[in-house]
Amino acid sequence: MLSGFDMIIAGLASVAGGAVNALAGGGTLLTFPTLTALGIPAVAANVTNTVALCPGYLGGTFAQIKDLQGQRRRLWFFLPAGIVGGIMGGLLLLNTGEQMFRKMVPYLILLAAALLAAQEPVRGFLSRRAATKGEQQGRADADPAPEKPLAERLSHGEMHALIPVALAAVYGGYFGAGLSVIVLAVLGLVLDDSLTRLNALKQFLAFVINVAAAVFFLFSKEVVWTVALVMAIGSIAGGVIGGRLASSVSPVVLRRIVVTIGVGISIIYFVR
Repeated sequence: MLSGFDMIIAGLASVAGGAVNALAGGGTLLTFPTLTALGIPAVAANVTNTVALCPGYLGGTFAQIKDLQGQRRRLWFFLPAGIVGGIMGGLLLLNTGEQMFRKMVPYLILLAAALLAAQEPVRGFLSRRAATKGEQQGRADADPAPEKPLAERLSHGEMHALIPVALAAVYGGYFGAGLSVIVLAVLGLVLDDSLTRLNALKQFLAFVINVAAAVFFLFSKEVVWTVALVMAIGSIAGGVIGGRLASSVSPVVLRRIVVTIGVGISIIYFVR
């Protein structure tokens, strides 16, 4: 049974996590270890964290709703993979067992920290790739040779992305930290589109995967509801705070701080 002070700590961690997610990503690296430090079993902490952070994903999706216009076919195409993958990841988590999952926690946190550290290089690579393709497309437009219709080319890329997105969804339902980096990398490598539109699609898929896992977890009896409700409110408040601080805080610097914290936490788990 958590005390009132424990609830305050969980709430503050969720505010920090919501703000970090809004600014740079990686809020789970703050919230999940806090819950385990408060004595919540690792599986229940992960489940509770997933349920509590759903509002933040919803807010992020609505914030980029304009960039989703014209991508309806993609949304419907990837939606089943996101839902099924998220549920499968949740099922895998609940069947891992507490002892086994605790042994995996330091590796998962270290992986999440590595993915967060790779976020900026991945974005840079995708931006350069998009610019190069834009130049090639410009030259191709001047060539009288016939080309495949845009819809056909996109459909081909989507088919290649389906399985990787589904696998990423399984990871997202299982643990989730760093999911956005994986999905964005997959989409950017196979779809010809701007980074802004791909980022919006990534945000939508992360929301779908998280919600699918969270709904599945509602029936698991692993959710610590008092903590989840406090954290949900805190994550929303943190997201608002993060949005207002976006112009004055460097996401790159903040991301490096969170990565450092994640590596430190993983070392602590390894030692324990």
